[in-house]
Amino acid sequence: MAEISDAIAMIKKAESDAEQLIIDSESQSKDLIAESKVNAEEIISQAKQAAEEEAKNTVFDAEDKAKVEAESIAKKSDEDVAAIKNAAMANVDEAASVIVKNIL
Repeated sequence: MAEISDAIAMIKKAESDAEQLIIDSESQSKDLIAESKVNAEEIISQAKQAAEEEAKNTVFDAEDKAKVEAESIAKKSDEDVAAIKNAAMANVDEAASVIVKNIL
């Protein structure tokens, strides 16, 4: 009889240990899931921040390139205007001479 009582006690102990193992496993599982969610949110946040920073840098680079190009175009335009003005001024004396000869 003692053997059956010991066997039943061992079975009950094994059942209790199994139930506790299930509870512990569920708790650990929930903790791992929560930790994974936090890590995922942090990774997503970092990725968004990096993407926003890269986008800002791309915009700044494009603006800098546009400014350099605009300055180059403005400088070329100023040079072209000056060249046209000089060419026109060179013709002013000749045109004045023609006008004076025609009037006189």
